[in-house]
Amino acid sequence: MGKEYGCTAFFITAVEIETAGIKNLYDSWRRIRVNGDKQAYYETFFEKDGKSHRIITAQQSVMGMTAATVLTMKAIEEFHPRYIIMSGIAAGTGDEAKQIYGDVIVPDTIWDYSTGKFVGPDDTEIRFGDLGFLPRPRSVYTDPEIIEIVRSTIGREDNEFHVHIGPLACGSSVVANRSVVEKQILSLFPRTVGLDMESYSVAFTALNSKEPQPKAIIIKSICDFADNEKSDQYQKFAAYTSSRYAKYLLENHLPVD
Repeated sequence: MGKEYGCTAFFITAVEIETAGIKNLYDSWRRIRVNGDKQAYYETFFEKDGKSHRIITAQQSVMGMTAATVLTMKAIEEFHPRYIIMSGIAAGTGDEAKQIYGDVIVPDTIWDYSTGKFVGPDDTEIRFGDLGFLPRPRSVYTDPEIIEIVRSTIGREDNEFHVHIGPLACGSSVVANRSVVEKQILSLFPRTVGLDMESYSVAFTALNSKEPQPKAIIIKSICDFADNEKSDQYQKFAAYTSSRYAKYLLENHLPVD
């Protein structure tokens, strides 16, 4: 039996500023309801090669991995999307010579840095005062064909966005301390380009769903650098660049037929 998709793309967002970025991509969004589900879903369409393609979006009820898992599962079971795309904001891990606000991150690896065991400081190399953390990271991977498509867009004249490909760390807490980035993230995956709070769950759920499985694509943009200067100043800009790159990728490069 062939794959039967109910929509081309389902956009998942975690917070209102990310949702606004997606809603601003298209006109004529229409709310749709699912019997027995309090979740608000919205749909619209875009045209490509003379065909109409359906897009649906929804925002998590709260931030974090649990809510991301629930919404991703419902999206897959109810709408059978070809692509699950999470667009939004994230922290960068580099300095401003390597990354700037608004840079886009598309991870080839998404890993959960928050799993592990709290131990004494003598039992691990990751220490925070008298507290030690023994990591047990878990990883999922973006489809290599998707990553090659993303890579092919880098440097194109019609792509106005600066895109980083590399591991994205995902954890259950907001990070505003550079020591966590250095000790708990970069020490384990030195090439990690950013961190967020939901992406691992979205990718994991998609990879473990029933057929037809969607391809999960995480597209985040840098709004801070997870240090003590962390603020909300660049969140709107990051939501804008991530959503605009997602639209560019979907309409111009991803297979949609």
